[in-house]
Amino acid sequence: MSPTPDRRARLASRTGAVLRSPILLWGAFVLVHLWLGLLNLYAPGLPLGDVSIVYKFWTDQAIVANYWVGIDSSWVYPIVAILPMLAARAFGPGLYSGTWLSMIMLLDAVALAAIVGWGRGRRHLGIGWWWLGFLALLGPIALGRIDSVTVPLAIVGVTMIASRPRIATVVLAVATWIKVWPAAIIGAMIVSLRERARVAAVAVLVSAAIVAIVLAIGGGLNVFSFVTQQTGRGLQVEAPITTAWLWQAVAGVPNTFVYYDQSILTWQVRGPGVEVASALMTPLLALVLLAILVIAILAVRNGVAAADLLPTLSLAFVTACIAINKVGSPQYMTWLAAPVILGLATSATRRRISFRVPAILVLVLAGLTQVVYPYLYGWLLSLNVLMLVVLSARNVLLFVLLGWAVVVLWRLSRAPREDAVGEERGWLPVVWPLGLRESPEAARSDLDEPALREPT
Repeated sequence: MSPTPDRRARLASRTGAVLRSPILLWGAFVLVHLWLGLLNLYAPGLPLGDVSIVYKFWTDQAIVANYWVGIDSSWVYPIVAILPMLAARAFGPGLYSGTWLSMIMLLDAVALAAIVGWGRGRRHLGIGWWWLGFLALLGPIALGRIDSVTVPLAIVGVTMIASRPRIATVVLAVATWIKVWPAAIIGAMIVSLRERARVAAVAVLVSAAIVAIVLAIGGGLNVFSFVTQQTGRGLQVEAPITTAWLWQAVAGVPNTFVYYDQSILTWQVRGPGVEVASALMTPLLALVLLAILVIAILAVRNGVAAADLLPTLSLAFVTACIAINKVGSPQYMTWLAAPVILGLATSATRRRISFRVPAILVLVLAGLTQVVYPYLYGWLLSLNVLMLVVLSARNVLLFVLLGWAVVVLWRLSRAPREDAVGEERGWLPVVWPLGLRESPEAARSDLDEPALREPT
């Protein structure tokens, strides 16, 4: 017997009341991180291997042998990435893995506090629940890479854009010098905000300061080696472009196979045309980003409000950097959280743009990524057909997500000007998928600030 409408309404009301509890949200935060921590330490597939082996090795070199990657040699990461790796030695090398996981949990706690408004009321709790669901679906990789440091920093940064754009830029610029991807959000800020000149100046100043410090301690041009280290890479197994060669290998195309590259410590493919495709990926990414930029500039000229443009443009830039990339590491999925959180927080009932579609897609992408990595990764490397289907589905969905963002940007650039500008009012955050809506007074937040209001 199905429940009556009144009973369903009471059940929905009680569920909503429970999910609006900050205590429950923070309790779930702890449980999710404990679960992911246990998976990192004990799950099959060595999900924490990069941290416990590679990162620790780099810090051993620095502390024991006084040999610093990024200073005494070229390095695949920007130089500030060494700092969180060193911080994980705070309680000794024997506790390196546990300290790393605790550090990431602390950073994520700061990010969640930023999402829900630092304890001021109960706003954005639904977005906090979305993020916890994303972390749980993504699995241990959500905590087990250097990207896990940059994501909470980026989340803190995007929550400050409206009220403190320059401080937000500092946070995002520092994150960029740990892993490059937050530069995509800075680029979106420069295009979307009226304070674009100040944002650009702050980003340049932070970068110049970091470069000056590295030069002063003898790093030389190694400070830029993270750029050149990427140019010679082949096609990584998980990258969307690589999917075609994986299926060719299954089909028995001669000289097409998966191999392990000892120099950069990753699995790649060889086959006819791989070298050409690898060489073309970076120029292709540049062209795609340029095309997105042109559409965004048209939207700005059309008078589109930053509240509409910034989240969508951030998502387009970040997704393009994942989809049009010869490196497809599973941790790249973590990048998508920041622009989606920004989009959910700035969406409102009065706005034409809802971030429900990307929110759903990103959750599905996270779940599919955990299927692929780390537990069944060996099946993928052995070209198991079922795993190739899962990976192919995930990679196709990346382009669906990119397509959604580009289509929305195009519509903004073509909308009648009076529709694009809209009214200047506070924003009520859409906290779907949990269906929680705060009152206007509770929902107003740092996002209701001049930096993101409509052009005058």
